[in-house]
This record gives sequence, C-alpha cells and structure tokens, in this order.
Amino acid sequence: MNVVRFFYLLCVCSVLLCCKSASRKQSSGDPKTSEGIDTVSRISIKYAKGFWLEERDGCVVLNIKDPQESSHTHYQYALIPRGVNIQPPENMPVVQLPVRSAICMTSLQLSNFIKLGATDRVVGITSTRFLFNPEMQKRVEEGKTLRIGIEGNFDNEVIMSINPDLMLISPFKRGGYDAVKDIGIPLVPHLGYKEMTPLGQAEWIKFVGLLLGMEDVANREFDRIEQRYNSLKAMVGEVKRRPVVFSGELRGGVWYAVGGRSFLAQLFHDAGADYFLKDDPRSGGVTLDFETVYNQAESADYWRIANSFAGEYCYDALKAQDERYADFKAFKEKHVIYCNMRQKPFYESMPAEPEIVLADMIKVFHPEILPDHEPVYYDILKK
Repeated sequence: MNVVRFFYLLCVCSVLLCCKSASRKQSSGDPKTSEGIDTVSRISIKYAKGFWLEERDGCVVLNIKDPQESSHTHYQYALIPRGVNIQPPENMPVVQLPVRSAICMTSLQLSNFIKLGATDRVVGITSTRFLFNPEMQKRVEEGKTLRIGIEGNFDNEVIMSINPDLMLISPFKRGGYDAVKDIGIPLVPHLGYKEMTPLGQAEWIKFVGLLLGMEDVANREFDRIEQRYNSLKAMVGEVKRRPVVFSGELRGGVWYAVGGRSFLAQLFHDAGADYFLKDDPRSGGVTLDFETVYNQAESADYWRIANSFAGEYCYDALKAQDERYADFKAFKEKHVIYCNMRQKPFYESMPAEPEIVLADMIKVFHPEILPDHEPVYYDILKK
C-alpha cells in the first residue's frame, strides 16, 4: 500500500512540475508579443485625437493623424524594443525604443520633454530665440544640444554629427526633410498643436513618454494635470454670467483668430466664458477683416492678446498699433487679457500646463472663484 501511495504521489508531483514548467514558458512566451501588449495596455488615450496604438502580429504600431482633418496622411510606425528581433509589418518604418536622443522642431514638442524631466534626451533644436528653461539653456551653452537651423534650411552636417535616434517633425509646415530622410533618421510627426482641446494637447506627453520608455511617468503626470483641470472646470460650474471674450490682432490688415471648435474656444468655455466665434464650425485659424470683428466683438467683455512685444506693453502701445482698437468695450474698460511671449514660456511650457492656463482665465472671468491664484501666463493688462 505504501509503495502504491509512493508511486501515486510521484506521478502527481511529476504532473505538477510539468504544468509549472509549461506555465512559465507560456507566461514568458515570446518576449516580442508580451512586451508589445504591455506597451499598448500602459498607454490609455482619453482626449487626444491625433495618435493611438494598436498591436499587429506581435508588434506595437503607432498611428498618427491630423486631429482636425480626416483627409490628411495617416502615418504608421512599428515600435520595436532595442535588442529584440521582431519582423515589422511590410514597408512600415521602424522606431527603436526607448529613444535615447531626439531633435525637437518646435517648442511644443520640447514642452513634453521638459515636463517629463527628460531634457537630457534633446540633442537638437531649431532655435534658442525664446528659450526659457535653464536646463536647456545650459545644454546649449555646453554644446550638448545643438541648433540645427530652421525648416527648409537645415544644417545637415550638424544633424549628421548628432545622429539622433529620432527627429520629431511638423509635416504640415515648410518641410525640407528630404536630406534628413536620406541620412536614415526616423522622422515622426508630433501634431499636438493641432488638438482641439487643452487636455487633448496635454495628453501628447504620453506620446513622448511612450517613445522615451517613460510611460509610467507620463501617465502619472497627465493624471495630475487632468485631475486639476477638471477640478477647476467643475468649480466654475453653472456660473450665472458668462462674459464674452474675443481674441487676436490685426496684422498686415488682416485679423487673425481661431474658430469656435478650437483649443482656445474650449479653454474659454471651460473657464466660464463664451468665445465670440463660438458658433463658428472651424477648428483652426480664421482670417477676418476689422469690420467683421468689430461688428461681433465691439461690446465683448474681454480681449485676449498674446504677442512678443519689445518693451512694456500697455493700452497706449495697443492703441498706437491701430486707433480703432480704442473703440472696443474691452479696451475702454481695461479688460485686455495679455501674455507677452518674450517674458513668458508661452510655447515652451504652457502646452503641458493647461490646468495653470485655465486657472489664469478663471481668475480673470470669475475672480471670486480663485481669489488667491497668482497669474502665471495670462493677466489683465493694467496700464
């Protein structure tokens, strides 16, 4: 009997050991597939419309499209971990992860690296004209980050000497990337500036976090941004009065504004105000003549302006640009909301801090809601 029990126990143990071994093989599986699935599951996109992930044949595919136009090109990239042998889908460009060095073509792209604490990955930028971040300034001074020229006039020798893993581009601008393509550097569009909501634009931090292998950091940072933004938005709630705000200035005889489905219109709405073109169906830029703007905004409560004025900006300086400006109610009541991009990191930090911009706007439109908030980007022009 003891012998029978012995053999019975021996068989059971053998079966358990086999199952455990099989389980280990199955759980580890092909590292290509498990890693790909994990990457997709770790990036959940809630607001951004311009990028998304999918898994295809054990490979993670990054999809990128213009959030505003369904007819534009659909970009796809196979994301493959370094050192892992994966066959990408046919004719699909490959980006190896994590990206160790990158070139940023815009300040908005740079804002994601700054927010992630990853400025050490930025080895090339187009300009330092309005560079505010001290870490990036130091990198430029020490030659760790180089200027590569501007779109259409790149310094290809500098780019080749940098030899980055990746170059973030803006394909709807002037271009000039043909020579860079010949070098073999992956060119990946960053279209955060085309998003139509503040949180959608801010969510591109997950796009950069994915490329850098910093998904967890990007998720945590965006969760904090989202929570604060939505909390502020809820504080506005059902305000009894929604002031009307218009935006832009005349340049060369043309008034440049944005449509009613734009990022800025959504920001005003979330701050408890109505944009003067809120019923306009466009999401991008809008060009108007002065008479059209005056007819719709003459009695608006506030006027938002962001420019790069050399010196101290004031109402006299504004009137000096065009005397007709003084006819707007917002001018007469000194209700101009102003940001000087020479003094504030408007493009470099603001895209990744929509919750702070929202607080600035709420302080203007409904100061009783945030009486202790100190403006960061926008404030009422006082002089």
